[in-house]
Amino acid sequence: MAEAAAKKGAPAKGAAAAGKAGAKGAGAAKPAAPKAPAAPPAPKRSGVERAAILLLTLGETEAAEILRHMGAKEVQQLGKAMTDLANVSREEVSAVLGDFSSSVEKQTSVGVGGEDFVRKVLINALGEDKAATLMDRIPITSRRKGLEALKWMDPKSVAEIMRNEHPQIISIVLSYLEPEQAAEVLNFFPEELRSDLMIRVATMDGVRPSALTELDEMIEKSFAGASSTKTSTMGGPKVAAAIMNLVKGESSNLIMTDLAKVDEALSQKIQDLMFIFDDLQKIDDRGMQELLRQVPADKLLVALKGADDTLKAKIFKNMSQRAAEMMKDDLEAKGPVKLSEVESAQKEILIAARKLADAGTISLGSAGGEQYV
Repeated sequence: MAEAAAKKGAPAKGAAAAGKAGAKGAGAAKPAAPKAPAAPPAPKRSGVERAAILLLTLGETEAAEILRHMGAKEVQQLGKAMTDLANVSREEVSAVLGDFSSSVEKQTSVGVGGEDFVRKVLINALGEDKAATLMDRIPITSRRKGLEALKWMDPKSVAEIMRNEHPQIISIVLSYLEPEQAAEVLNFFPEELRSDLMIRVATMDGVRPSALTELDEMIEKSFAGASSTKTSTMGGPKVAAAIMNLVKGESSNLIMTDLAKVDEALSQKIQDLMFIFDDLQKIDDRGMQELLRQVPADKLLVALKGADDTLKAKIFKNMSQRAAEMMKDDLEAKGPVKLSEVESAQKEILIAARKLADAGTISLGSAGGEQYV
């Protein structure tokens, strides 16, 4: 019986073997299809670029309606991004629309029409007179129609409108404009007036509501309109420094010289704000190498304890490999350092950088400096 079972099983084994062989043969006859190449990853877009993609997707009418509610600088940035966009895939557009839809779903109507709501509540609670007085003490930026209109004008036109105004009025306008625009407007005034204007900007603590209201109404009436406005904290050394950073060439040096004659401490404060330690990364490689030759290693070590990684990388890149490695090791080994010591070391390096810049050896890389060719 065992023999019979074995004989009966033999054909089955043969068939199985043949089946396997056939399967192998069939597999050999049909080579696997090549894999489709992976799609290239979508480029990493900035927030402005993603907003530009959204506006282009919406169409002309809807995009124009959205842009109408934006400021001059925002429209300029979006306009440039829209013209620069290229090779936007369907998948990327879908992702932008999906993110926008998710963001909108998370929003509420709270904050929409807030000014009208506040006014009505105050009138109901306090009466017309008291409500009006209190509303005058609440800064509402959207109501600055006259001043806001200046942001849309070219700098020469703004200077022409302000040319016959009192220097204090002009300084308020400069404080309200974006630093880039304010710097260009400043260049259209006489040299002797520029220094006076920057002193007024730097020493400005704020503006009385009545003065700002009159200024806003005066500007809007020149465009055949009328407006009321609210107060805002303006001016100060930081605003003056931001403007001076963008004033070009010899004009910047003349203004700072005159500032020092009037108020040396204020002039120094503005200079300190104009160029800070992290700004050293704006210096080109050749200039950085020249600066490092003037800085003692021990001062650099202390100064780098408070520097960001980008600046450290810039400095190490412009050192020899051996010196960079030694500096990195010393930084890791050095214990905590007093903040005052770090700031003092950084200030010494900044003074060295300014001396080299004044001598024309290096360029500090700010928009206000002269270009080298």
